Amino acid sequence: MLNDAAAGASPRPMRRVLGDAGTRVASGVAGARSADGGTAPTRVLPEQSALTRARSRMDRALAAARDTPAGDIPVGAVVFGPSGTPIAAATNRRQADNDPTAHAEVLALRAAAEKLGRWRLEDCELVVTLEPCVMCAGAAVAARIGSIVFGAWEPKTGACGSYVDAVRAPGALYVPEVRGGVAEYESQRLIHSFFLDLRR
Repeated sequence: MLNDAAAGASPRPMRRVLGDAGTRVASGVAGARSADGGTAPTRVLPEQSALTRARSRMDRALAAARDTPAGDIPVGAVVFGPSGTPIAAATNRRQADNDPTAHAEVLALRAAAEKLGRWRLEDCELVVTLEPCVMCAGAAVAARIGSIVFGAWEPKTGACGSYVDAVRAPGALYVPEVRGGVAEYESQRLIHSFFLDLRR
C-alpha cells in the first residue's frame, strides 16, 4: 500500500493491506556489491518513481477537489490513461446538480469512457481524494478500472477496505489494484475544513 508513511511522513497505524504492489521488500538486487566486492544482500524500498507518480496524480485530484461547488463535500477524482495523461477530472456535484449519483468518481468515469469511446477502462487509473463509497467502488469495478488510488480513508462509508471491501468481494469476476492513504493528510484536511465551515 502506498501511503505517506512510505514516503517519509510520520508512521501511522497500518490498516488492511490493499494492493501492496510496489511496496514489497526484496532480499537482493542484481549487481549490488558489498565493500569487499562480493554480492551484498540489500533491501529495496518502494520505487521512488511509483511514490512520486502516485503523489503527483493525487495533487491533480486535490486541485479538482478544491474546485468543488459550494455546498458539496470537496472530493476530486481524476482518471489517468495508459500513457499517464489525465483523461477526465470531476468533483462532487450532488448538491449542485440535485443528483444523488453525482459523486466525483462516477462523473470522472463517465467522462473518461465518453472521451475514450469505450466503457472498459482496464488500462486506466482512478485517483480520488476520498475512499470510494459502495456506489463509486461498484462503478469503478463495472468500468474494469485498472487501479484505484485514494487519499483519505472513510471509516463510515468507505468501500475499499474501511467500512466494507466491495472491490474484493468473494467470487468477484474483476478485482482492480487498490492503494489507499496517498496524501491522506491533505485529503482529510479538505473534508474537515468543509464540515467545520458547515457547522458555523
